Amino acid sequence: MKTYLLLFVLACRTVVATAQDSGDKTPYLTKSLAGNAINSVIVNTSAGGILVSGRSGEASRVEVYIKGNNGRELSKEEIKKRLDEDYDLSVSVTGHEVRAIAKNKHNFSNWKKSISISFKIYVPAQTSTDLQTSGGGIVLDNLKGNETFTTSGGGLVIDRLSGMIHGVTSGGGIQVTNSDNNIDLQTSGGGIIAKNCSGKIKLETSGGGLQLEKLKGNINASTSGGGVLGNNITGELITSTSGGGIDLKQMDCSLNASTSAGSLRAQMKQVGKYLKLEASSGNIDLELPLKQGLDLDIRGDAISQHPSKISGFSGEWEKDHIKGRVNGGGVPVSADASSGNVSLRFN
Repeated sequence: MKTYLLLFVLACRTVVATAQDSGDKTPYLTKSLAGNAINSVIVNTSAGGILVSGRSGEASRVEVYIKGNNGRELSKEEIKKRLDEDYDLSVSVTGHEVRAIAKNKHNFSNWKKSISISFKIYVPAQTSTDLQTSGGGIVLDNLKGNETFTTSGGGLVIDRLSGMIHGVTSGGGIQVTNSDNNIDLQTSGGGIIAKNCSGKIKLETSGGGLQLEKLKGNINASTSGGGVLGNNITGELITSTSGGGIDLKQMDCSLNASTSAGSLRAQMKQVGKYLKLEASSGNIDLELPLKQGLDLDIRGDAISQHPSKISGFSGEWEKDHIKGRVNGGGVPVSADASSGNVSLRFN
């Protein structure tokens, strides 16, 4: 588990570093959005980060940040020259929609003359977005609407969003917090951290681990690039990995968890409609509530249990297979460690 935690810490640092690459220096250009009642933001840039915020206390505006390659600071004169020669930059408002577009005029990129064009946009909370960049991270906070965003060059940082949320990156990790409704996030370039979120949640990565904490709703989270850590989840969780183990604590949900690359631990405060655990190359450590009615189907090379005798159990209890009922039966519980042992506890 120490390895998983290290990977998650590194992934989180990478997300923050790449998604906030526009820095806090003076913007090259600022455009006020006062009086426009913005409810839609469209951004397209190929070499910079994007931030869109709906937090209160900020005047509605667009800030444009421009740097040279490798983050080198440029004079306004040098920036203007490079923009005139090689880029189309526009910030416009039509109706209630703001568009911020930065495009290279040419089909090729001169590395020595290339620049990074990033945007920070402050709008009312009731705003939808359509964001695209291949050269930086994306940060979104305090928005209520339909948010669609894509990058292949950085991470995603998402906080206090509510609505239809769809984000994709192949160049970094993802951090999502304090958000709800419908969340769909994918990365092939890092881990995913999700905390204090609710609703229908889909998380997918092939480039790192998953850290899931205080989630509520219908959750589907999978990875082929790391382990899964979960804590305090209610509703339903479907999770799988082919790149590590699974460690789940304080679960109060229906649960389907499987790993082909490590061991699996599940601590159940209460089992929802079902429980299904599979570990094809490791052990299973399972803790079940003592007083809940359960139908057990537990398999492994060897099964150890505590307490050694369960009152109210009826059925077959063998050294490698348990099939029967506890407390009169009820919720189906299956656990299969096809190449490992099972440790079973009731609390």
